[in-house]
Amino acid sequence: MSTGPGADSAPAPQETATRTSMFSSLKVRNYRLFASGAVVSNTGTWMARITQDWLVLSITGSSAAVGITTAMQFLPMLLFGLYGGVIADRFSKRKLLFCTQGAMSIGGLFLAAMTLTGNVQVWHVYVTAFFTGLVTVIDNPTRQSFVSEMVGPDQVRNAVSLNSANFQSARLIGPAVASGLTAAVGPGWAFLANGLSFLAPLTGLLLMRSSELHHTQRTPRGKGQLRQGLDYVSKHPDLIWPIVLVGFVGTFGFNFPIWLSAFADDTFHGGVGMYGLFNTLMAIGSLVGALLAARRGTSRLRILVGAAIAFGALQVITAWSPSIWMFVPLITVIGILGLTVNVTANSSVQMGTEPEMRGRVMSLFMMVFTGGTPLGGPLFGWLTDSYGVRVSFTLGGLICTLAAMGVGLMLARAANLRLEVDLRRGRRHVGFVPREQLATAA
Repeated sequence: MSTGPGADSAPAPQETATRTSMFSSLKVRNYRLFASGAVVSNTGTWMARITQDWLVLSITGSSAAVGITTAMQFLPMLLFGLYGGVIADRFSKRKLLFCTQGAMSIGGLFLAAMTLTGNVQVWHVYVTAFFTGLVTVIDNPTRQSFVSEMVGPDQVRNAVSLNSANFQSARLIGPAVASGLTAAVGPGWAFLANGLSFLAPLTGLLLMRSSELHHTQRTPRGKGQLRQGLDYVSKHPDLIWPIVLVGFVGTFGFNFPIWLSAFADDTFHGGVGMYGLFNTLMAIGSLVGALLAARRGTSRLRILVGAAIAFGALQVITAWSPSIWMFVPLITVIGILGLTVNVTANSSVQMGTEPEMRGRVMSLFMMVFTGGTPLGGPLFGWLTDSYGVRVSFTLGGLICTLAAMGVGLMLARAANLRLEVDLRRGRRHVGFVPREQLATAA
């Protein structure tokens, strides 16, 4: 049920009626199976992602080429992302996930075969990335909306946070294992591990009990379903502005494969091991952010805006770190803030959406969040090659900060709030208050 424009100041009933522990959704058997399979496949995905970026950089010597690889993976989401949501609302989500997870396994095994036989070329990586992106168009909204079918409405927020913690836990393991395998026996084995890792979620889906799922009504085939989803979002400010914000953050603030590889290679003169270390440290921060989000009982939009402002500002500071010892703790904190933005936006959008519309709304969310990467990846890759990684990183942070400030003001207007500045001692100096309260005070 949609919470309306004032969602930030008036939590939905389920937010106050249910108190959840950090791992409460793991009490649900179907979700335990889902999470167990996901941590294995996520580890394989991170192994492939780190190895893929470093392989392209090794073949071409170009940060722009790494940006193109990233763009190829997310371009399908930009082009076709909304259609994935229509499919997710129309068919059985469990059966769709069987198909998408199996297809991703095939993509990983193909790249492993090319690399292990010594025939890999950069266009093979591009093709595999694009294929994976096409599958993700359907997989992402299906997985996102399937969460509510596994755990029910009371546990959605906790399960979304634990999904992120799951992904970030794998991010801790994947880069370290990938770096070790690449250094010892070459990148092909990391790609092979990724391809085989999808057997785990396929097994988990097979063992689920269909009778324990919270089935939602499927949307029958019909005209105008895509437009219906867009119209639905446009009428709810508490949905559209978080989606706009994650679009800016995803396009301009999440280009870490380009930035971290350039810092490791050009600025601090390390190798694949240092790149893996940077990703591991960001993953530690992201894991902390996910667990903190799992403990929170609400997904207030003020947390989303504040975290996004801090995320962008800290990127600007980190870009000019004079030494690796200052860079390392700062990227860890960036990981905490980036994950807080992602989880808070994701859970607030899911909880503010009608169940029968959730697939289409989440496809729009994921399209905006990841679909900007084909624009941001090549742009910031070019900026990194032309002007250096410090300038590129700074620009990304500045854009995120300004966007978060603008979205914060729009959300305040939608909730009929105004910014109040009070410099008197003992008062909160800056905050949002209802317009009626200001009028009374005047």
